[in-house]
Amino acid sequence: MTSTPTTTGIRGISLVCVPTVEQDRAVEFYERLGFEKRVDTPFGGEYRWIEVYPPSGETGIALAPPPPGSGVEPTITGITITTADIDATHAEFVARGIDVDAQVSRMGDPVPPLFWFRDPSGHTLMVVEQP
Repeated sequence: MTSTPTTTGIRGISLVCVPTVEQDRAVEFYERLGFEKRVDTPFGGEYRWIEVYPPSGETGIALAPPPPGSGVEPTITGITITTADIDATHAEFVARGIDVDAQVSRMGDPVPPLFWFRDPSGHTLMVVEQP
């Protein structure tokens, strides 16, 4: 895939922000999945900006506090994580006690095998097989 500059200057997606109240719990959760914490910086006095990434990934998840005075409502994030072996990844998530769908969904082409899981805030993410 070649990179073609746009007139807007957009080059890619670097982060997806997921509102997270219990940041330490979320970091521990994502580290159990194999993510690595690359950024953990205080800001705004009482807040922390935290970024976690898959080991070989360039796009990360920012585990950021919600705006002052608002809570976190669980949502379907739209975040899709890839794996080469969906069945092995699903089995590993189950073994690690992750809140994961009971089975891998196989809808047929063009949709790859996939499953959903929930993070500690109740947000839903998807894992798809990409050999």
